[in-house]
Amino acid sequence: MSLRTSPGTTAVAPGGDALLDEELGRGLREADEVAFAAIYRKWSPLVHTMATRSLGDSWEAEDVTQQVFIGAWRGRAGFHQERGPLGAWLVGITRRKIIDALAARTRRLTLAKAAASMAETTQPPAAPPEAVLDRVLLVHELASLAPVQREILCMAFFDDLTHTQIARRTGIPLGTVKSHCRRGLQKLRDGIEQGLPEAA
Repeated sequence: MSLRTSPGTTAVAPGGDALLDEELGRGLREADEVAFAAIYRKWSPLVHTMATRSLGDSWEAEDVTQQVFIGAWRGRAGFHQERGPLGAWLVGITRRKIIDALAARTRRLTLAKAAASMAETTQPPAAPPEAVLDRVLLVHELASLAPVQREILCMAFFDDLTHTQIARRTGIPLGTVKSHCRRGLQKLRDGIEQGLPEAA
């Protein structure tokens, strides 16, 4: 995509950046993948910086950055040049995704505390030590997973959601949800097996 210029002007002339943004905005509305790639290159550093400052976690910030641009592509029909510049629209999406990520983090912490509390207070007196160990290992391994994997597994097993429902709720592509589930379960399995004592 090239910026239209009049004779004697350049893309860096005053107002040139705004003209480029208008072109990119039009390209986004028209589902132009080349324009979208340029939008990602231009604004992903800002989005990632905002997410990192708010979340304090580079991995979560990368996930939020991905979700912001997935959301921008899917919601491109909602962008209107007359309502404000493209950059401001993307910042608005970023703020909403950061709020969602913070809410998800709160849910995960609550879940982890509830699981730890259950392991401590609802254990039947006669329960075998192996059952206690299993629960402790499960809570520990859940806490060690990447945040998005932990959230997806919790939604799958504690909220009883299907992969499709999780993808719809989080905005993460279905294939990515399935991949996170598979890798997360494998990590849980490996971690629990490593934590179990060897049989005498």
